[in-house]
Amino acid sequence: MPQENKISVVINTYNAEKYLREVLESVKCFDEIVICDMESKDNTLAIAKEYNCKIVTFPKANHLSAEPARTFAIQSASYKWVLVVDADELVTTELRTYLYNIIKQETCPKGLYIARRNRDMNVLDKGRLRDFQLRFFIRKGTIWPPYVHTFPQVQGRIGKLTDSNGAVLIHLDENYLHERIEKINRYSDGEIDKRISKQYGLGALLWRPIWRFFKAYIMDQQYKKGLPGFISSCLSGFYQFLIVAKSIEKRKYKKT
Repeated sequence: MPQENKISVVINTYNAEKYLREVLESVKCFDEIVICDMESKDNTLAIAKEYNCKIVTFPKANHLSAEPARTFAIQSASYKWVLVVDADELVTTELRTYLYNIIKQETCPKGLYIARRNRDMNVLDKGRLRDFQLRFFIRKGTIWPPYVHTFPQVQGRIGKLTDSNGAVLIHLDENYLHERIEKINRYSDGEIDKRISKQYGLGALLWRPIWRFFKAYIMDQQYKKGLPGFISSCLSGFYQFLIVAKSIEKRKYKKT
């Protein structure tokens, strides 16, 4: 296969043993798997070695998320095209086939938003495709800002895979409430620096959580998942509440 038609899968890890073997099984047919590990203390690296992954290390330090290590991980890949996969996501066979087909076309965009379906409480999303992630792109010139929940900056035209026919990422459920609440608390800390200039007040504290719940439950059709969808939508609203509350706390009430 020509070099320009090869794809590197890049996975950032930190104590990621829980799902890693399942994730690696889903990507083992790609040309290269790069594991960028942030000094894991569990069996992450041992599992990665079983799959002959290329392993690079990025210092954990005080980082709250993988974003500070993303650019380093991407530039550690060997091939022109990069697919970024989190350590709790699966790549469907349909997605792999689609990607290898599209990079052969002259009209192929330089980056591609891919739909992600979430599996909450072991129930897969049944609503419309709503969660699009910019995860496939050319390696050269791509930079990923070091803030939580940001997208990479890709040089060139970006497309969106909307008619997926199963070509999606599957986001595996966490040990649901315990782990998701832990993530919400940690990720909301990382959001504060991005919103330092926001003058949040009582209005934002009330309406942002309500709007996020409404968007998730009604517009994104989480109601189709029954109680797991309702709980997930409530947590989406709570995430917004924490972001606003922590921003207010930092701006107005923390001692300098």
